[in-house]
Amino acid sequence: MTPEEQIRQLTKEINQHNYNYYVLNQPTISDYDFDQLMSQLQTLELFYPQFADPNSPTQRVGSDLTQTFQAVEHKYPMLSLANTYNEQDVRDFYSRVSEGLGGEPFEICAEMKYDGLSISLTYVDGRLQKAVTRGDGVRGDDVTANVRTIRSIPLVLNEGTGYPREFEIRGEILMPWSSFDKLNQERAEREEPLFANPRNAASGTLKSQNSKVVAQRGLDAYLYYLLLDDMPADACHYEMLQQAATWGFKISQGMKKCQSVDDVLAFINYWDTERKNLPVATDGIVLKVNSVRQQKHLGYTAKSPRWAIAYKFKTERACTRLNEVTYQVGRTGAITPVANMDPVLLAGTIVKRASLHNADVISQLDLHLGDMVYVEKGGEIIPKVVGVDTIQRTEGMQKVEFIKTCPECGTPLVRFEGEAAHFCPNDTACPPQIKGRIEHFISRKAMNIDSLGPETVDDYYQRGLIHDVADLYLLTVQDICGANTGRIKSAQKVVDGVRKTLSVPFERVVFAIGIRFVGETTAKLIARHFKTMEALRHATLEELMSVDGVGQVIAESVIKYFANPINASIVNRLATYGVQMQLSAEQLSDRSDKLAGKSIVISGVFALHSRDEYKSMIENNGGKNVGSISKKTSFILAGDNIGPSKLEKAQSLGIPLVSEQEFLAMIEQEEK
Repeated sequence: MTPEEQIRQLTKEINQHNYNYYVLNQPTISDYDFDQLMSQLQTLELFYPQFADPNSPTQRVGSDLTQTFQAVEHKYPMLSLANTYNEQDVRDFYSRVSEGLGGEPFEICAEMKYDGLSISLTYVDGRLQKAVTRGDGVRGDDVTANVRTIRSIPLVLNEGTGYPREFEIRGEILMPWSSFDKLNQERAEREEPLFANPRNAASGTLKSQNSKVVAQRGLDAYLYYLLLDDMPADACHYEMLQQAATWGFKISQGMKKCQSVDDVLAFINYWDTERKNLPVATDGIVLKVNSVRQQKHLGYTAKSPRWAIAYKFKTERACTRLNEVTYQVGRTGAITPVANMDPVLLAGTIVKRASLHNADVISQLDLHLGDMVYVEKGGEIIPKVVGVDTIQRTEGMQKVEFIKTCPECGTPLVRFEGEAAHFCPNDTACPPQIKGRIEHFISRKAMNIDSLGPETVDDYYQRGLIHDVADLYLLTVQDICGANTGRIKSAQKVVDGVRKTLSVPFERVVFAIGIRFVGETTAKLIARHFKTMEALRHATLEELMSVDGVGQVIAESVIKYFANPINASIVNRLATYGVQMQLSAEQLSDRSDKLAGKSIVISGVFALHSRDEYKSMIENNGGKNVGSISKKTSFILAGDNIGPSKLEKAQSLGIPLVSEQEFLAMIEQEEK
């Protein structure tokens, strides 16, 4: 067998195993055997790249190269569905369809409404050609490179199954609950903001500039609508999707053809409960007239088809007993009250704890220990207490009062003006805050010590190896290992990781040291204004407030940070150990004020430089990057395929568009 034939044979075999595992959920070989097949294919493609295929299963891992998304016009517009929320609306829809068809018999295909990101897939000759997001319904983003990494989406269709030469199939990109929980756990350990729900997580993942990240996050897909240029006269939606399943697609679960409105309502009532057992998030039921001929007869309104409607489930709520209120101390010292309750099933997971947010919420709910409380999840991942069944309250139950002192260190709590939360002000000696500040210091957007994590930080803190971020630079392999020689390799990785931070730029150091209210963007602005840590340390309130984006609260926080002798000592020690305490000579030489005072929006696809490069040019020349258009926008740096909504808004506000060439001439930057 020639190398080309071997590659084709392995590709076919691996695609079949992917289909068995990710679509049918019926694997036929072990993970080890699958990995061996994949390794063989990767080796062959490495030695014979001329036979490699962009749709090869080896491409599922994605690439870490930065990419930009090009806007693509949909061949068929992606319209939204009208929503309904009650039984009468469903009956009214059924009646309208019947009247529109003049009393002709019809079937309704009922199927799950998945809570994800709409996607359109185009296949030519059985191979994935293009994947486009819904966008504004007329144009969407080409995310083909990212979609190739989703293993339940076939790159090549099953041979001999009779698929059309060219067609479009639409569906939903989803993040299963298991992948979502894992992702949020990882983000929580890195002190990164949690995704609110699987839909947001799926959307953010699919729009990642790094397809390797997409491949690692375990996205899934269900397909639910087929489009052909030459649709058979007797085509029916349900039957076409069943056929698409034989081609290799994962289709909507629990589809059913309904012959009456009572069938439809029975389907809705069944899935209102049963959906909680599904592996992915759903938020309703979609009802479609099954016959494509009848769909065409019914037609469309300006915004949605007359032959389909979405029934939305009500936000799920459960009632359970409140046993205790505990309090968590965050990295910044913010105190979060948490309701501890009897376990209850809610939106597919067992819930025992729910956020109470702050003292005001506790007061508004008038909580008592032992209360029967209502808990909602809805679209949010973090359950919340939304009400109390006071009828079940008995005399003598203890009223919940917000604590006055820190549960970790006993320091009296404070509440800053305009803040909803209470804080522990003991930021240099309160254990959760100390560990939180170290975790922030090592995080990806700060010093990026990826060999350390929250559990390791806690271990080192408990063992007395570190008491603040500066202690990281004193760690030795012997300190970390102790008598355990089996930890030498990982210990060396930690020491090397700390050493690498000596080249981290000054702007990230300012962010990493953890000044309250100073986020990543503000740290960058402050660093570029003052240029050295010494200048920042001695800056006055007026000097700090002269920095664009720095108000009185941030300015006072910076001054307070450096006034604390413990913080000042930590910064001094970091400087002694070699951490960057000023902008580099290269950064200083690139600085100018040519765009001072200008707020600039970047939109479109660029040929000469990447978006990130243009963002840096704007900042280096004194300008400000903004994400949305407003009256304060100075101009739009416009590439090709600028979004139609942005273009329309810019024209309505009279905001000029500046091309790449015009922008580069403006800052006298040589083109690449």
